[in-house]
Amino acid sequence: MSAHAPSAPVCLIVNPAAGGGRAGRLAPEALRELRGYGLSVRRVDTRSLAHARELALAAASAGETVVVLSGDGAIGAIADALRAVPGAVIGVLPGGRGNDLARVLGVSQELSQACATIAHGVPRAIDLGEVVRVGAEERSTGEALGGEDRGPEAAGRAFVGIASVGFDSDANRIANEAPSWLGNLVYAYGALRALLSWRPARFELELDPPGERLSFTAYTVGAANSKTYGGGMRAAPGAMLDDGLLDVVVLERVGKLAFLTRILPRVFSGAHVGEPCVHVFRAREVAIAADRAFTMYADGDPIGELPLRVRAVPGAIAVLVPAQDPPDSAFAAGPALAAEAR
Repeated sequence: MSAHAPSAPVCLIVNPAAGGGRAGRLAPEALRELRGYGLSVRRVDTRSLAHARELALAAASAGETVVVLSGDGAIGAIADALRAVPGAVIGVLPGGRGNDLARVLGVSQELSQACATIAHGVPRAIDLGEVVRVGAEERSTGEALGGEDRGPEAAGRAFVGIASVGFDSDANRIANEAPSWLGNLVYAYGALRALLSWRPARFELELDPPGERLSFTAYTVGAANSKTYGGGMRAAPGAMLDDGLLDVVVLERVGKLAFLTRILPRVFSGAHVGEPCVHVFRAREVAIAADRAFTMYADGDPIGELPLRVRAVPGAIAVLVPAQDPPDSAFAAGPALAAEAR
């Protein structure tokens, strides 16, 4: 297995606002570290997710490796754009508050070690999740992508981690409005605040439409491409990044005290999936509707309004990962270059 060529030019895309300004503060150090490995690096800063997509498309089209110093929201937006570019490769540097994709890939949360992965890592093909409006006219990947800000209502928007709806909609909204000094605690803060006014909803699911229909009175429905969200909460501990499937996780209605004392603490280890009120299904696609309005969030950002379909897009993008898989690997297949897997 050969490493990604250290001589490949790098476009370092920085979201200076990510992590409450953390990414902007880390950017000069990231430049020094990457150039210290002999890499040719240029830095560009984003103004918005649409701008991030534009920058990434231009860089990948010029043959550069796109390295993202930001949170998972910008990484997901860039992956969404670059799946249209053959041979595109993304590197991930943790610059947000959660940094869940880096965590799952085994990329260090410490910047200098993460930069070592950019220089000496290997590209692996990973799946993406994709959210599509129910009833929307579906377009091909090439038609659906571009630099424009398609917004959360557009069809075919991709994400890297977990798309969830219900209680998580309220918790994500609160977390996004919370002060940056809370750091990783922002997600627990959002959950606790959301719990005060939460009332369960009725969700209708259809697995691999037209397929099995399920109905639950529940807190949350999640469609997981990856294992974790919210800064290390292992919402879907069995999810794999290369199996072509989503782990659909449903937390059925429980009392608020049970949620607070039995469910929420166990999400951090993934042990919650052993609870009778938690159900996990595997599907290539899931249609989700509810008895009241909800915004679905993915990678920490709003991505659409129910009803929606979420599907897996196998091997959609290549990402640089450490040459040695972490003990809790995110890959079902054995080590392989992305170029061979795509």
